[in-house]
Formats: sequence, C-alpha cells, structure tokens
Amino acid sequence: MHVEAFLALQNITKTFPGVVANDRVTLEVRPGEVHALLGENGAGKTTLMSVLYGIYQPDSGEIVLRGRPVRIRSPHDAIARGIGMVPQQFLLVRRHTVAENVALGLAGTPVLFPARHVQRRIEDLGQRYGLLVDPQAPVWSLSVSEQQRVEILKALMRGAEILILDEPTSVLTPQEALGLFAVLRRMKEEGHAVIFITHKLDEVMAVADRVTVLRKGRVVDTVPVARTDKRALARMMVGRDVEFRLPKAPATADGEALAVEDLWTRSDRGLLALRGVSFSVRRGEILGIAGVAGNGQREQVEVLTGLRRAERGRVRVLGRDVTNRSAREVFEAGAAHIPEERVRMGIVPRLSVAENLVLRQYRYPPFCRGPLLDPEAIFDFARRMIAEYDIVTPSARTPARALSGGNIQKLILARELSGEPGVVIAAHPTSGLDVSATEQIHALLLRRRQQGAGVLLVSEDLDEILALSDRIAVMFSGEIVGTVAAGEADRERLGLMMTGQRG
Repeated sequence: MHVEAFLALQNITKTFPGVVANDRVTLEVRPGEVHALLGENGAGKTTLMSVLYGIYQPDSGEIVLRGRPVRIRSPHDAIARGIGMVPQQFLLVRRHTVAENVALGLAGTPVLFPARHVQRRIEDLGQRYGLLVDPQAPVWSLSVSEQQRVEILKALMRGAEILILDEPTSVLTPQEALGLFAVLRRMKEEGHAVIFITHKLDEVMAVADRVTVLRKGRVVDTVPVARTDKRALARMMVGRDVEFRLPKAPATADGEALAVEDLWTRSDRGLLALRGVSFSVRRGEILGIAGVAGNGQREQVEVLTGLRRAERGRVRVLGRDVTNRSAREVFEAGAAHIPEERVRMGIVPRLSVAENLVLRQYRYPPFCRGPLLDPEAIFDFARRMIAEYDIVTPSARTPARALSGGNIQKLILARELSGEPGVVIAAHPTSGLDVSATEQIHALLLRRRQQGAGVLLVSEDLDEILALSDRIAVMFSGEIVGTVAAGEADRERLGLMMTGQRG
C-alpha cells in the first residue's frame, strides 16, 4: 500500500449469481485529492462504492482505513468511520427546512429544537467551504444545486473525511458545476478525500487529481490526470478508440416536420409548466432543447407525444394536427418517442426483447394474421433488429429487464426508428450511459436526421446538445428564452440562458 494512502480497497471481489461485479479490485485514495472513478455501465463502479459504504459485503479482499483493516457492515458504520456519500437522488424531506434535514440522524442533536442546535454550524461550514444555503429555507423552495449543497453539508456535519459523489453534475448548469468544483478544491485544501464518479471525461480533466478506470469489473489502470487525456481514458474504458464528435453533414432542412404553437399545460401539481411555448423542427435537422431539469421539458415532451393534455396551443406532426390526440395517434402520424425513463416508460420489463421490439406494430401485418400473432415473423424481425442495432442480449427471448441500460436504450431506438418516422422526439437519450453506448446512440440519431427526419433532442448534457444540434432552444420556467444556431453557441452562453437570461 502507498505510504500516503488514506483509504485502500485491496483485492475486493464481489459476485452476484452469474456475474462477477468486482474482480480483485484495488483502489487507493489519498488525503487532499479528488479521485475519479470511470467505467462503462456495468463496469462495477456502483458495486465497489456500495462495498465501501457498507451496502454490500465483499466476498474477499479488505478495506484499509488510515493504515488499519476495517469491516464496514452498514452505511451507519461507514458514516461513523468518516465516509459520506452524496447520491444522485437526494435523500431530503422536502417539507422540512435545511436545518431540520441536517439534524435528522445527527448524533448529539437535542430532542427539543434540534434545528436551532445545527443552524450556526451550517452557516459556519457554508462559509468555510462555499456551501452557502439558508438554514431556515424549506427544501422544496431550493434549487437543485442548493439541495446538493445540503447533502454535502449533511455528510460534513457527520464528520465525513472521505466523500463519495455519484454523478454529481448531472442536474447542474455549467455555472453550477463550476461552483461545485470550487467546493471540491476547498475540501482538498482542508485535507478531505473525494471519490468522484462520473461519465463526463471533461469533468475528470477539470477537477480530478488521479483517475481509476474499471472495465468488466477489473481495474485497467490508475493514472494521474496530468499525464493522460480524454482519448486515452475513453480507450481504457471501452478497449477501443471513441469518437467524441461524430462527423455531421450540413443540415438539409426541407419543410416542417414538427410545429408547436403557443403551448400551455400544467404539471402534476396543477402549476403552469408550459407558458406559451412555440417552435418548429424542420425535416433533416436536430433542434436541441437545453435547460436544467424541472423547467417544463418533461411536460413538453408528454404533450407532444400524447401523454399529457394541453390547455392551449397546437401541435402538428408532418402537417397533421395531433393536439391532445392519443400516443397511438401521434405515432401513426409519424412521430417516434424515445422516453426519458427508459425502464418505466420505454419497455415492458417482463416481456421478451422480441415482444418489446414489436410493441408499436404487433397489431399490423406481417406480425399478425387476423387476430393472432405470427411468432415466426416477430422473431425474424427481432433477430434483424438485434443485429442492425447491436443489441447485446443472450437471445431474442430474453426478458428485456435483463439487459443493461445501454442495450435497453438501443432496443427502444430499434423499435421506434424501424418504422422510419418523420419526427423523432428524444428525451435524454444517453442519460447515465457510458461513452461507448452514447457514441452508438448519437450515430443512430444523426443517421435518422440524414435520412430526412426532424429530431427534437431534449437533454441536460450541453456537450451532447452542442455535438448533435443544428439549432438550440433553451427552456427556463416553462418558456423558451432564446434560440441560437449551434455554430454561434457555447457552454457559457447557453449556461447563462439556462438561468433565465434571454438570448
């Protein structure tokens, strides 16, 4: 073990039935460093951090903390040993204040007026690390970045010296991400260690000191960030060269594919989610919709795809009015939908891969003969789609729930694009996917654009928006605050628009 190691996971092996998730993984983390953990989906990152945080017990290997072997039996055990975790989905009680959330589960907090006891400490830590947040504010009133600060404060208040951050910038604007990086640098100066899990290579290069790459449950290498680059890291992750920006022919925009006029709708809570949204997508172009989550993007996609009613306005697909029509009618008008929640909305998990591939078309020949399905035609089609879209599955009969996230997404794309739709509505199509799956899905969307479809791309990933879009519209508080040509856009300008500044 390196003499400077603060924490060492040594030869950690963790298996599940039929799967070796971690295979003799060794990882060292030093005080005062940000250590990035990279790997494809299924590479074993989450399992390894679950072992460190006490959620899983390793089959073999050991954890060495401050030079001494320890056994971490539970998250409570991990917290007691100075290990904290900030999850992607924040564990906060929305109706309670910041101080009340921090006080929950904090050792030594008095029963009476616990929030008063922690308020001064929250203010002091906020000043010290740049984690400024009002202790008396209810969580529901906070922005996403402020809620993330509360989670970090919770960990620090519980004595965390090692902090695990799981995809921490996935919900932040570029400016908010820079603010988080400043917090991490302050923590480094104080001697804290940070394990930073991300699939965004630019962030690794910007904030990490060292990076460990996992592939298929094994460590490929640990390298100083100063001695590597994005291409080398991507090659370690997937075992081949990866194209970050695929070649894109000039747009051949010709006629209107999707038109949205003065669209208004409400959220599930009855609040206005869209306020007079208007835009159009031409054939042969990709219009990117950028914005921080919660600014009306989800409701907009649901209205366009027949899953939510509009109070006012019109939606036309290939010239046909589909306002407040059913999802089936919108599809039959020529619009495909790549949903944000791929498992809950995109597939029927218990059905086979083949059955999921024909969900849109099973009622039409050649997949049926009168009222009966034709299994031979269904499985012949499935085998062709599996090959064409490179869906990694044991067979066409495998339940869809058994596939990885990237392969579920390729299954959805195969089903939705196989009918050659004139409009593709893609909501966060690569969210949570590794660089290899992302590259393949980008190629599929660009191919459909080149074939003349109009593509509406809704994404919080500005790199994705900039790489694929011909024009970019930014949403804030249910409105389009500006639309710019992709060639005139950059991260700074888009980031400012995402905070409400009109472009």
